[in-house]
Amino acid sequence: RVEGPGADRGMVFQSYTLFPWLTVEQNICFGLQERGVSKAAQKERSDYFIHKVGLRGFEQHFPRQLSGGMQQRTAIARALANDPKILLMDEPFGALDNQTRVMMQELLLSIWESSRKTVLFVTHDIDEAIFMANKVAIFSARPGRIKTEVAVNFPHPRDYTLKTSPEFMALKALVTEEIRTETMQTIEH
Repeated sequence: RVEGPGADRGMVFQSYTLFPWLTVEQNICFGLQERGVSKAAQKERSDYFIHKVGLRGFEQHFPRQLSGGMQQRTAIARALANDPKILLMDEPFGALDNQTRVMMQELLLSIWESSRKTVLFVTHDIDEAIFMANKVAIFSARPGRIKTEVAVNFPHPRDYTLKTSPEFMALKALVTEEIRTETMQTIEH
């Protein structure tokens, strides 16, 4: 039961929701500080996630000094530093260029493979959905309800070569057809 904001849920948005007046390290520690975690524990968690997302050397940089991908890695590190039970991600890579997007997908998968956190990842990109997920939920148009769930049974760890495999292409065709059918019904009505 969800009755309001809570530390059991981490959120990463499409736009970079960092505090511009805080450094990378301070942004990552923000939630920990709010919860009264000791400075030493904050530093330990921050150092761990700075390393995990590849931002070592940028700890004292402000968001304006970072690329979009670096800002989003900071946002992911901030969410994970609080050790949430579930990570909610709303098109977190949508504003990134294609190459950075692919690198962020691989980074998030590697973090997931080591932590096995539950992640609810919203995307409109079919390739991204299949590559990232163990299950893809396709929604109906109006009202938005789960229309179809598709199991993604590719083994972990996954890498970019999966996207060109015949099995991936077959699953992409299935998901594309499900979405197309839903879209066509919406247009016809």
